[in-house]
Amino acid sequence: MQRRRFLRTAGVGGASVAVSAAVAAPAIAQSMPELKWRMPSSFPKSLDTLYGGAVRFAKIVAEATDNKFQIRVFAAGEIVPGLQVADAVQSGTVEIGHNASYYYFGKDPTFALGTAVPFGLNTRQMDAWLMEGGGGQLLNEFYKNYNIYGIACGNTGCQMGGWYRKEIKTVEDLKGLKMRIGGFAGQVMTKLGVIPQQIAGGDIYPALEKGTIDAAEWVGPYDDQKLGFNKVAPYYYYPGWWEGSATLHTFVNLEKWNTLPKGYQAIVEAACADVNQWMTAKYDADNPKALRELVAGGTKLTPFSPAIMEAAFNASNQVYAETSAKNANFKKVYEAMAAFRKEEVLWFRVAEDTFDNFMARQSAAGKL
Repeated sequence: MQRRRFLRTAGVGGASVAVSAAVAAPAIAQSMPELKWRMPSSFPKSLDTLYGGAVRFAKIVAEATDNKFQIRVFAAGEIVPGLQVADAVQSGTVEIGHNASYYYFGKDPTFALGTAVPFGLNTRQMDAWLMEGGGGQLLNEFYKNYNIYGIACGNTGCQMGGWYRKEIKTVEDLKGLKMRIGGFAGQVMTKLGVIPQQIAGGDIYPALEKGTIDAAEWVGPYDDQKLGFNKVAPYYYYPGWWEGSATLHTFVNLEKWNTLPKGYQAIVEAACADVNQWMTAKYDADNPKALRELVAGGTKLTPFSPAIMEAAFNASNQVYAETSAKNANFKKVYEAMAAFRKEEVLWFRVAEDTFDNFMARQSAAGKL
């Protein structure tokens, strides 16, 4: 990619305008400082889309600045554990990191709202809330408490409901199940009798293989196939009602962000916008083939029963009410998200869902 072309085309919507207006190409070449930052990822290199999002981001930033602003990406565990990226950014151990906000649910449940919560927003709705619905500003008001500035930088799309060593037909079948699932979804699953476990991506397979856990959710067919879950758990359920979408974030140390030249800030924002769009597109392109291969290899693809979905929905609303009563930060951000969700779902019912459901019926009838 040529730097001048990036300045004309990077990002979505107004991001390219922001970059072009804020930074003229000669200014970068002549007056901008040379910076070298470190960026740990929460993901292993084998996950070329999740880890690859950080690599793509760093490449864009370097090319747009004639390599004056270089960001070196590290896989999970290389300099900090995958679930401690935010801690490293907060303390200034590293300047920047790429991760999922909900990994830090244990610090404050409000972190979950930056990635995904049960029966929350789908991918387009999440982008709309973050960019145009005030969600990004609300989250950064919260992240400020942790010396972090957050920028949406990737979205997996709607995820799958995970891999199970036994069939899950009823709510009763969930009781006592040890499942890799964390954050807000873990609290909801607890109400359904599940024993949640928070385990980093690279550690899920051995835990599932040894029977330390009975089930695990990760992302979707493309990544799940790479991690080999189908080899140790035959039942693959859908949908991942706890992640109708899942936004990743670039976390920047707030002090570093505030001292970053405005031109560099604009480039970082635009590079994140590019990755945010690219990641969803890549998963949408890669998941169908992977799912076909998994099913052809013996994976038992099964939807959650309506009874399980209803029970999960009701349990989610109980957890929302309980958490809001105890945590003012969560209440403020959740209520804003929920109000936005209500309007979005009404709109999607009119056009998007009607179109999608019609096309789904054509597919089921073998007409596509």
